[in-house]
Amino acid sequence: MLPSQRKQLLLKILGEEGQIVARTLSESLGLSEDTIRRDLRELAKEGLLRRVHGGALPASPAAANFAVRTTISTDTKPAIARAAAALVEPGQVVFIDGGTTAVQLARALPRELRATVVTHSPSIAVELVEHPNVEVIMIGGRLFKHSIVACGAQALEAIGQIHTDVFFMGVCSLDPEAGITTGDYDEACMKRAISAAARSTVVLASPEKLGTAAPFAIAPLATIDRIVVSAETDEALLAPYREMGIGVTLA
Repeated sequence: MLPSQRKQLLLKILGEEGQIVARTLSESLGLSEDTIRRDLRELAKEGLLRRVHGGALPASPAAANFAVRTTISTDTKPAIARAAAALVEPGQVVFIDGGTTAVQLARALPRELRATVVTHSPSIAVELVEHPNVEVIMIGGRLFKHSIVACGAQALEAIGQIHTDVFFMGVCSLDPEAGITTGDYDEACMKRAISAAARSTVVLASPEKLGTAAPFAIAPLATIDRIVVSAETDEALLAPYREMGIGVTLA
């Protein structure tokens, strides 16, 4: 089998099964594990998949820029946002992350809600201008244009001074083995710091983010209290999270 044929086969298997375990696949195909791993490394360099320990996962479509991401899962993100908004209680101090699903969450908050929203996303702040009883605290810093959020040392210092009731985290990728990951190192540091300063962390996970991986780890799954997902999500994808004691809200 030619290298190009092997790679096409690997991508086909990844698309059908959602993951590749190098050792198992090498046995079933009669190829050496080193050959499989080399092909996976080359495919990862081309951005066609994401290497993880022992194999590979699909690369997340959420790695695209903000404008492109607004066109992904347009039918499920508003439902996820409404379910997440229902978790906010009057009087709470909540941190809303950047991202397209988080923007939908801000839009879904009741106009009469009395609460404080902390955010490092200008997009979120603008969405809350017409909420008269929501106090908005903006975190400043260097603008990370991919997600339209503030990053950097100044932002991290400010985050460390604010302890919120709940952090609604947007993610690039979520997987039981790879954990919570994203495509930028600084953004991963920001999300980790925000989560550490929050009493609970809720992950907003639209369908294209489940079972995928990105280069930079945010935090262990044990730090998550709840994930909000589409009601149409396959239960097999959710079972590992339930087994870890993570709450699952179906939208």
